[in-house]
Amino acid sequence: MIQIQDIVKTFSTKGEDIHAVRGANLEIQDGEIFGIIGYSGAGKSTLVRIINQLEKQSSGKVIIDGEEIEKFSSSQLRKKRQKIGMIFQHFNLLWSRTVEKNIEFPLEIAGVSKEERKERVQKLIRLVGLEGRENAYPSELSGGQKQRVGIARALANNPSILLCDEATSALDPETTDSILELLDRINREYNITMIIITHQMEVVQKLCHKVAVMSDGKVVEEGTVKDIFEHPQNEVTKRFVQTVEGKNIEVIKKELKKLYPYGQVMRLGFTGDISNKAIIADVIRKTTLPVSIVNSNITHSQIGPMGVIYAHVSDGSEAEYREFSDLLEKEGVKVDIL
Repeated sequence: MIQIQDIVKTFSTKGEDIHAVRGANLEIQDGEIFGIIGYSGAGKSTLVRIINQLEKQSSGKVIIDGEEIEKFSSSQLRKKRQKIGMIFQHFNLLWSRTVEKNIEFPLEIAGVSKEERKERVQKLIRLVGLEGRENAYPSELSGGQKQRVGIARALANNPSILLCDEATSALDPETTDSILELLDRINREYNITMIIITHQMEVVQKLCHKVAVMSDGKVVEEGTVKDIFEHPQNEVTKRFVQTVEGKNIEVIKKELKKLYPYGQVMRLGFTGDISNKAIIADVIRKTTLPVSIVNSNITHSQIGPMGVIYAHVSDGSEAEYREFSDLLEKEGVKVDIL
């Protein structure tokens, strides 16, 4: 388990103090994929570098498996870092080394024998799907292949923790999906705890079990992905959730009000198991109200499909609209009247 307790990080400059992290508290369970999301400057990358002590906090504690790692000696910290792999946004590969030699590098530093290194590297190359590219140099690889090398290198010393700092933000959408699938498989097969730093809500939705939202150095909201998507509380969180729908909710409201000036437009949110049931169709059959589906967006996550449907309901009274809404909510659908 990773415990982040009252972490503060202040950078002192000539003109002013910059407060990068302000009293962050998080608890991350073993085997969990935990997302930390925020806009640029929110403090998320500084926080993740504090976890492996590449950056020292101004105050607070980082406790990993019951040990306060800021109290470690230099040699103890080097040994601990071997069990904390890190994946970077821009890959950080050694350009003069082949795929095989890049993956082998942390094993050389750890003093692993040549025979063991070769066996481990071949296993990792198969794991990340780079068979046949062992002798290629980074300049000969695509972005996705470079990140696969970065993932294999991060796994070289059999880490129990994997830190991913914007690992997909330099990749196209299709390649991003393939990298997320790989990380998900690694988590399931090896039970590695993963901390995913990102500014992309789609990454959180597809990969993470839990998420913390950071803004101005503070953790402003935290919870399961399901709770965050269904009941975002902070304004920053709401903006992130809206990015998954492709448009700001307020923009969608204005467009639909213009198109459907009469009756009611409802935003219906659903996640996980209920997405596989014909709930909306069943509820429509129970009402005499004319119901039209006017917009929808469905994506996939760790808990199954997550989606939003916009429905226009007309020719009814307020009581009938309320009854229709109540029927949906009893089935687990979140209803917002627009």
